[in-house]
Amino acid sequence: MPASAPPEQSDLLPYLCKWLPLAVAVALLAGSASALFLYGLDWATRTRLAHPWLLWLLPLAGFAVGWLYLRVGQQVEAGNNLLIDEIHDPQRVIPLRMAPLVLGGTVLSHLFGASVGREGTAVQMGGALADQLTHVFRLSAADRRIILMAGISAGFASVFGTPLAGAVFGLEVLAIGRLRYDAILPCMVAAVVADQLALLWGVQHTHYAIAVIPPLSPWSLTAMLLAGAVFGLTGKLFAELTHLLGSAMKRMIAYAPLRPLLGGVLIAAAAMLCGGERYLGLGIPTMVDAFRQPLPPYDFAGKLAFTVASLGSGFKGGEVTPLFYIGATLGNALAPLLQLPFALLAGVGFVAVFAGAANTPLASTLMAMELFGAEVGVYAALACIVSYLFSGHSGIYRAQRIGHGKLRTMPEGLRLGEVAAWRRRRPPR
Repeated sequence: MPASAPPEQSDLLPYLCKWLPLAVAVALLAGSASALFLYGLDWATRTRLAHPWLLWLLPLAGFAVGWLYLRVGQQVEAGNNLLIDEIHDPQRVIPLRMAPLVLGGTVLSHLFGASVGREGTAVQMGGALADQLTHVFRLSAADRRIILMAGISAGFASVFGTPLAGAVFGLEVLAIGRLRYDAILPCMVAAVVADQLALLWGVQHTHYAIAVIPPLSPWSLTAMLLAGAVFGLTGKLFAELTHLLGSAMKRMIAYAPLRPLLGGVLIAAAAMLCGGERYLGLGIPTMVDAFRQPLPPYDFAGKLAFTVASLGSGFKGGEVTPLFYIGATLGNALAPLLQLPFALLAGVGFVAVFAGAANTPLASTLMAMELFGAEVGVYAALACIVSYLFSGHSGIYRAQRIGHGKLRTMPEGLRLGEVAAWRRRRPPR
């Protein structure tokens, strides 16, 4: 009589002994890097606000960052897209220089007034630092994919203080319509430990409060569907304009450092001449105000324009915090029209525009619940899912793959950046 196979749980101990220490190591690296970055970002913001004349040096800062990337950073210039590509098709370990380059470039961008975020920086640092463990422990290609995903989760969680959203973001951002559950434990452990470590380093995250969440009703649920559609189209507009401007700048200006120099001139002039200082940097005070009181209904458009100009011309930083700003102020503007509280629509817009632009409705819903409380979950989920659907097959990360088409069948594994070309080649029905 043949011996029975050992139970599956017998493989669990070696698995835990391998991945728990690796995930903690990733968290120590990413969480510490995020804490250092957030302290630098806070210093840069306070210095810029204390010395408004620094805005006039934005073109020179842009040229300096562009020149530095041209000289030593061309291999890592793709940023988050490089991480996603390496997870899908591992080629070579990401150079460690990605971390200090993106950290320094982002702090400089904020010091002189560019409208950029922080998620991209934290994710790139987390991924680059995590990938160095590939050399140390001689990880296989399959294990390297998981360690990179854990680095993304740890970076995202520690910079925003949202460990659940960070863990799921690392699983969800890679492919539309598909999650990689083989990395769920390392991503969760890395996200939770990195968030706790950043708190131990003294990092303080902004608190956003939704004072009153109305009970569910036919109208409130319908309003979420309508708002979600607007949020999704706005996320799509943001992503497509950013890519369009970036491509146009590369076609028109061959020498890379001149792109952010020109962008810096336009941004500084627009801010000074049009009173656009509120659209520079992270814009945290305006986001907080969106939860408390009516704001000018054009604030979301102003932030969108300044951020597209900053990222499209080559300044370094993330897209997510500007998307939070756009979503919160757009929700604030929609609140009177939809007859719902300002704070509720600001909070839902905060996460739903991001859900549409990044194609991450699950992570965005969890983020809403972590930031605003579990009571907002149904509202946030509806708006994030509708936003995700309305944004179509576009997004801020062009290296995202198609795992499962949203409303139409599309080739599995197609990059978002290749969707337009695929549609042109597709024979008519």
